[in-house]
Order: sequence, then C-alpha cells, then structure tokens
Amino acid sequence: MNTKAQELMSRHRSIRKYKDKAVPEDIIDSILESSTKASSSGNMQAYSIIVTKDVNVKRKLSPLHFNQSMVMEAPVFITFCADFHRMRRWVKLSHAPDNFDNFMSFMIASIDAILASQNAALAAESHGLGLCYLGTTLANCGKIAKVLNCPKNVVPVVGFSLGYPDEAPKERRRLPLKGIVHYDIYKEYSDEEILTIYKDKEISGWKRYNEVPELRKMVLDSGVKNLAQIYTKLKYSRESHIEYSRTIYNCLIDQNFL
Repeated sequence: MNTKAQELMSRHRSIRKYKDKAVPEDIIDSILESSTKASSSGNMQAYSIIVTKDVNVKRKLSPLHFNQSMVMEAPVFITFCADFHRMRRWVKLSHAPDNFDNFMSFMIASIDAILASQNAALAAESHGLGLCYLGTTLANCGKIAKVLNCPKNVVPVVGFSLGYPDEAPKERRRLPLKGIVHYDIYKEYSDEEILTIYKDKEISGWKRYNEVPELRKMVLDSGVKNLAQIYTKLKYSRESHIEYSRTIYNCLIDQNFL
C-alpha cells in the first residue's frame, strides 16, 4: 500500500500554466523551511535559495530562461544556488583553512542545492501548488548569477516556477525499474534490452509530439523520424551541449570555483 508521501510523488506533474493567485507568505516560509531539512554534505548546507516575485527581476530572468511563459506567469520563481561564499567567509573569520575554491566544492554545493530543491518541490505540492523545473538555470548560470547579484562562489544550478496550477497535464511515462535499477553491480544491457526499456517511452513520446500542434510542426519541419532523434537533433544537440558546457565552465572560473 502506498504511503501518503508515495501518493504525493506519484501525482507529480510539471505545471506550466498558473492561476492569477498569490502564494501566501506563510506557505512559502513552510516550503523553504522544509527545503532546509534535506540531507547535506557534512551538514554544511552549502546552498542559498533566492525567491523572486518582483516583476522587474523576473523580466530580466525571462530571456535567460528562453522566455518560457512560466517565469512571468507564475507568481513565484525560486532559484537554488550552490553557495560556498557564506561558508568561506565563516572559515576565514574563524581563522580556519579555506579549502572550498575548487570543483569538488562546487559539486558538493550543487548536490546540496538540488536536494534542497526536491524537498521544496515536495513540500509545495503537499500544499496544492504546482511547479516546473527549468534546466535553463544551469545553462545560463553565469548571466542568471549577475541578474540575481550572486557574489563569488555562488552559482545558480536549478530553479522552478511556483504557483497554483491552472492545468492538469497527463502523466508522462517513466522508464521501467528494470531499466534503471541494478543490484550489487552495474549490469550491462544487450541491444534488445535497451530497445525494450525505451519502447513505451518511444511510443508515448512520439504520440505526444504529434498530438501537440506546435510540436508536430517542429517534428515535420525537421524531418526527424523517432523520439531519440528529437532528443539529439532538436532538444539537446551536440552544439548546444558544448556551448552550455563552456558557459558553466566559464561561470565556475568567474565565481572562483576553478
């Protein structure tokens, strides 16, 4: 039997349309408090959370999130940042060695931030709110850091729009457990197993791209033939991933993590 927590997680949907309704401050505070209860490396809590409601700030963020409608339409946008700025100041004031200006520190802080964001997401959904994670947070982390006035050693890594849902999207298919879980050691797949693992996703994903008019046009115009090609030719091209890799690398240099 599913627990209430499992039921909550199973109902998760990415919400892109929101009601014109403010989120009460006490609910936001409750969500943020829940986020701080997430696991954290060494209990350092090497992250910061930036809650954005100001329309002018969101207007600056919007193009950096590819002008996705959720940024402006949702009453709240929350950005979770890898943050060793605060910790580094503390250790300096405590006359302790400063060991947190490196890539490992960025990874630790990023994991902390992502764990906190998932706690916040679950807490938000328990209050009847909806959200949508935006991968553009990391893709444009350097420019977003400037808009949000992030000091050195603070890098935006993940963010989501937040508000009361004004849509009820269908459930998106996930890979079966046998395609994700390994016991004791990693078990390599045969070609046949790979195709079986992705079969349902291929069918449902291709159907979705052909049912939504704007997505269908994109597919027809591009000439792609299957879901894998949609992922690698339209959504996540090699060129874009190389460009974003450079963006992140340069941001880590600018923010004193490398």
